[in-house]
Formats: sequence, C-alpha cells, structure tokens
Amino acid sequence: MTRTILFDSPFLLGFEHTRDLIERAAKAASESYPPYNVEQDDEGGVRITLAVAGFSPEQLHVTVEGGQLIVAGKREVEARSETDRAFLHRGIAARGFVRTFVLAEGIEVTAATLEHGLLHIDLARPRPERLVRRIPIRSVA
Repeated sequence: MTRTILFDSPFLLGFEHTRDLIERAAKAASESYPPYNVEQDDEGGVRITLAVAGFSPEQLHVTVEGGQLIVAGKREVEARSETDRAFLHRGIAARGFVRTFVLAEGIEVTAATLEHGLLHIDLARPRPERLVRRIPIRSVA
C-alpha cells in the first residue's frame, strides 16, 4: 500500500496514528467479501449487517482489537470433498473471510445476532457527560 503523502510533510509531526487509521480504512474498503450494509438508527447507533449465509454461529467470530472491529468466518471441511461435486454453476462462495472495520474512539459493540443468514452487529457511541470545570484564578501579589 502506498503511504499518504500528506502526512509525510515535515510540518505535520505526530500524525502517524492518523495516517495509520486512514491506511487501515483504505485496506478494509478494498475487501469485497462478504457483502455488507452499514445503517444508522435514530439514536445515533450504527448497525453493520453482513451476508454470511451458510455459516453457523460457531463458525463466526466477532472481536474488537486495537480500535478495529474484526469479523471472521471459518468454514469447516464438508463431508463431501469439493472434488467429488460437479457444479454446473457456483455462485455461493464457500470460503472463509476476515472483514475489518476501523472504529472511532468510544464506539462500543453492544450486540451480535445471526438471523436468516445475516449477521447483525450493533454499535453505540455513549454520549459523553458534559463536564464544566471551573478554573480558579490565582492572584500574584
């Protein structure tokens, strides 16, 4: 992957983390399997839905690590070998996958549900408390 030229400027010091986030997001966007939707609800939460037909809950793993949501699916070897079958058309992917989503700070995964071949992952951003802090003013005599 090519580095973002903007962040290589000698005038932007300490932005390595931001550059890394952009590069991780670009890499995640280039993945195409499995297909997914991202939708926002009325309370500001987000739901990611992945099409994972044929996967059981035991074959799917949802983890959060290092500011990334990682969704992985691993297929078990079927009883009948792939070489024993004669497909006339093969449009259903039978492969494992790893799909990543870069999460903003404070985003929490609240639930993961498998329903009718769709894996729903619900995310929420808790509203921060509004803190007002009074700063005392010292008088120097």
